[in-house]
Amino acid sequence: MALSFYKPGQGRYVRLGTAGAAGVVGLLLGYYVRGLLARHLPEDFAYGTYVMYAVPALMLAVIALLAVKYLNQQRAADFLIATESEMKKVSWSSKAEVLGSTMVVIVTVIILAAFIFLVDYLVSGTLGSGCRIPFTGLRVPGFGLW
Repeated sequence: MALSFYKPGQGRYVRLGTAGAAGVVGLLLGYYVRGLLARHLPEDFAYGTYVMYAVPALMLAVIALLAVKYLNQQRAADFLIATESEMKKVSWSSKAEVLGSTMVVIVTVIILAAFIFLVDYLVSGTLGSGCRIPFTGLRVPGFGLW
């Protein structure tokens, strides 16, 4: 049985990205399993080093085969091909627009955080035992509610 791909010329980048993501997940899982085996295998086990590296390698091979199998199925391949074609239609923002929007968000968050801090400070001090107004030296008497 030869390895053949469903619609091999279409959806190349999305398929490669998905396979790469599956590979990263496989590597992380293999690293985790190797750590578990290193901790839990008996030290006097003669083949411990071989097992510690063979099991994650076998898991990575199984994940790679499953990725090839499922990414080559008609439904999954058609979905990835359609995803790539839709991504080509997206109008992406320029670098200047992204930087400008990011700066607006950061400045807005800082202003809102300062406002909420000031209101919280004054209200908690006023309803409590009183508070000092920052940078002025003035003291606001409290109502002693808590």
